[in-house]
Amino acid sequence: MADWGPVFVSVLLFALLSPGLLFQLPGRGRCVEFCCFQTSGVAILVHTILYFSIICLFTFAIQVHLYLG
Repeated sequence: MADWGPVFVSVLLFALLSPGLLFQLPGRGRCVEFCCFQTSGVAILVHTILYFSIICLFTFAIQVHLYLG
């Protein structure tokens, strides 16, 4: 059986942490902007660091496992 937990967590976090989709940190005019659909290089870097740290937390520290089949 394959462990699908990290896959589902990765896809969910990718959808939620896409810069400009739900929120953007830092925004163009303010610190945080919501649903702006615009992004910058700094926002991409910040969201990449957030994604990496949260995925490491769920994969290695919490050890989310989901077995299907």
